Amino acid sequence: MDNHFSRLNQYRSMWVLVFFDLPTETKKDRRAATRFRKSLLDDGFTMFQFSIYMRFCASRENADVHTKRVKVSLPELGKVGVMQITDKQFGMMQLFYGQKPAELEKPSQQLELF
Repeated sequence: MDNHFSRLNQYRSMWVLVFFDLPTETKKDRRAATRFRKSLLDDGFTMFQFSIYMRFCASRENADVHTKRVKVSLPELGKVGVMQITDKQFGMMQLFYGQKPAELEKPSQQLELF
């Protein structure tokens, strides 16, 4: 039974990934890009790569809440993509540092208050 619950949980829990390419030519652009990155960090996202942030969510409903928060903090200029994938899909990602395979970091357990 435990194994069944664990397998179901891998499909229920979600990852929200935010990809962005923001202009940084002017001081105003840099300030907007910094504000956007800070809003992601404040909402519990962590940096995966420089312009890719990710956040683990316990459910699709919780992932929808954080996706809406990203939309509210979108900068005026630039390109932003938001993708939700299941924990199972995320776990199938292959990562490499150079030509060497890298371990996928497990999500930290976060206390959800809302």
